Amino acid sequence: MTQLSLKEQVASLPNEPGVYQYYNVEGEIIYVGKAKDLKKRVASYFRKQVDSRKTRNLVNAIESLKHIVVPTESDALILENTLIKEHQPRYNILLRDDKTYPWICIKKERYPRVFATRKVVQDGSEYYGPFTNGKTVRVLLELINELYPLRTCHYDLSQENIASEKFKVCLEYHIGNCLGACVGQQTTTHYDEAVAHIRNILQGKFKEVNHAFKKEMLAASKTLQFEHAQKVKLKMEALQHYQAKSAVVSAKIDAVDVCTIVSDETTAFVNFLQVAHGSIVRFHNLAIKKKLDESDAELLRVALVELRRRFNSSSKEILLPFEVDLGEKVRVTVPKIGEKKQLINLSLRNAKQSRLEQLKQIKLTDPEQHSQRIMAQMQRDLRLHEQPLHIECFDNSNIQGTNPVAACVVFRNGKPSKKEYRHYGIKTVQGPDDFASMEEVVYRRYKRLINEGEPLPQLVVIDGGKGQLNAALKSFDVLGIRGKVAILGIAKRLEELYFPDDPIPLYLDKRSETLRIVQQLRNEAHRFGIRLHRNKRSKGAINSTLEQIPGVGEKTATQLLKKFKSVKRIKAANIEALTQVTGASMAKKIYEHLHHEKS
Repeated sequence: MTQLSLKEQVASLPNEPGVYQYYNVEGEIIYVGKAKDLKKRVASYFRKQVDSRKTRNLVNAIESLKHIVVPTESDALILENTLIKEHQPRYNILLRDDKTYPWICIKKERYPRVFATRKVVQDGSEYYGPFTNGKTVRVLLELINELYPLRTCHYDLSQENIASEKFKVCLEYHIGNCLGACVGQQTTTHYDEAVAHIRNILQGKFKEVNHAFKKEMLAASKTLQFEHAQKVKLKMEALQHYQAKSAVVSAKIDAVDVCTIVSDETTAFVNFLQVAHGSIVRFHNLAIKKKLDESDAELLRVALVELRRRFNSSSKEILLPFEVDLGEKVRVTVPKIGEKKQLINLSLRNAKQSRLEQLKQIKLTDPEQHSQRIMAQMQRDLRLHEQPLHIECFDNSNIQGTNPVAACVVFRNGKPSKKEYRHYGIKTVQGPDDFASMEEVVYRRYKRLINEGEPLPQLVVIDGGKGQLNAALKSFDVLGIRGKVAILGIAKRLEELYFPDDPIPLYLDKRSETLRIVQQLRNEAHRFGIRLHRNKRSKGAINSTLEQIPGVGEKTATQLLKKFKSVKRIKAANIEALTQVTGASMAKKIYEHLHHEKS
C-alpha cells in the first residue's frame, strides 16, 4: 500500500480535538502538540510564510505525522503532557520530573508517625507535598513536634502488643517528646485528634487548630489547671508565629492556583503559587528553554499542566495574567482588581526575581551571552533596526556661560570604551547656547568619521530633551545621515526618551536594563564633560594668578607651569631655578611678588 504524502496526511486530518506527532526521516518523534482542531492547527505549520526560523527548521525536518483524536481538549492536554515526558522530542519544551522533592508523610498505622520522606509508597499513607524547599519541611516538622508529642519509633503498636507489655518507654518519653503510646499511656482517640490537627496545619487550615487550642486553654483555666493552660497558650503563640511568617492572602480566597510568566528570546520564567484557606501553601519557579519561539500563552499552558500534575493540584480555579485555554474542567480567571490581582502581582514579582537571579549568574559565567541578550533587549525596547553594538552619547557643560565644552562617550557591546572618549571645546558659539553647541559638536564628530571612512554608531544618545535632539538632527540633515543612524534624546526630569518626529516620549520601566544602559551613557558623558570643564576653569584660575605679576604674560605663565607643574611649586622655587626659565630679571620680579604675596 502506497504511503500518503505529508501534504495528503495533513489534508486527511479531522476537525476534532487531539494530539499530533511529527516524525523525522529516522522515524523519531521530534515534536508533539495538542489541538482543538487538528486539521487547522497542523495545516498552520505548512503555510508558505512561516515567521519563525526555528519553526521552519522543524517543518523541514518533518517526514511524516501521526495523530490521536480524543473526546475533549482537556484530554488532549493530558495526553500531550504524557507523550512529551515519554518521548522527550527534540523540539518540545521538556519539563522533567524532579524525584528528589521532599514530602511529609502521615503513615497509615494505629498510632501514625509523621515524618519527611522523598519516596512515595502506595500503602494508604497520606502524603503532603511535594515541597520545593527542604527548609519549609524542617520548619513544619519542628512546629508539629513542638505542638504535638508524637511517637518516632517503628514499633508495631497493635492492641495486643501494648496489652502484653512488649515495649518499654524510651528517652523520647522521658524528655517529653512522646506521651508513651507504646505502654498504653495515650489512647488512640487522643492521638488521632492530634493527627487530625496536624492534617489541618499541613493543609493550611490554621483557624480550626487555633480554635481547638483556645477551647483547650479555656477549659484548663476553668478547672484551675493553670500550668497546662500556659503550655497550651505557648503552643498557640508558636502556631501564630509560624502563620505570620507564611504568606497569608485572604480568608475569602480558597483553593486556587496562580501562575505567571516573563520571558526573553531564549528562556521563559514561570512562577506557580498554590493558595489554600487564605494562605500560600506552595510556590515554585520554573525556567523553560524555548525551542520554537513559543508564545508566552503556549509556554504558560504547557508549564501549568505539568506543574498541576507534579504537585497534584485539584484546584478548580486558576488565576492567570492573560487568557489561556486549559479546557472546560477548570475556570481561568484574569483578575483586574482586588486581592486576586494582588496575587498575580506577587507571582509576577517572583517570576521576575527568578529571571534576574539567572541573568546575574549568566553575567558572571558567560559575559558574552549576557552582552548579546542586553543588545537584543535594547533593539526591541528602542525600536531599532539593528542591535546597538556601538553607541555614542553627547553632553554639553558650562557654568554661567563660561568655558563651554562638550563630551562624547562611546560604548561597545553595552560597556564603556574609554580610549574612544573625546572632549570638544566649543569654537563657533558665543555665550551659553546649548542647542548651537550640540549642533556644532555632533557635526564635527560625524564629519570627521565620514571623512576618515570610520564606521558610524548604530545609536546616538543626546543628553537633553526635544530641543537638544532637534539641534543634533540639524547636523544629521547636513551630513545626510538622518535615518541611517538611530538617535534619541533623554530628558533628566522623568527619564523620558524622545525620538525624531515623535511628539510622545517613550517611558521605560525604571528597572529596565535598556534604561539603565542609556542612563549610564548619559551619566558617563556628564562626568567626562565636567572633568574637562573643571580643568579649564582650574587652568584659567592658575594662569590668572601668574598673569597678575607685572611683566608676566600667557606665554611666560605657560612656560612656568610646564616646568614646575603648579603655582605652589613655583612659589617654593628659588631665584636660580626661576632664572633657568624666565631669565634673571623676570625671575627676581616673580620671586619677590609671590613671596611678598605669601607673607
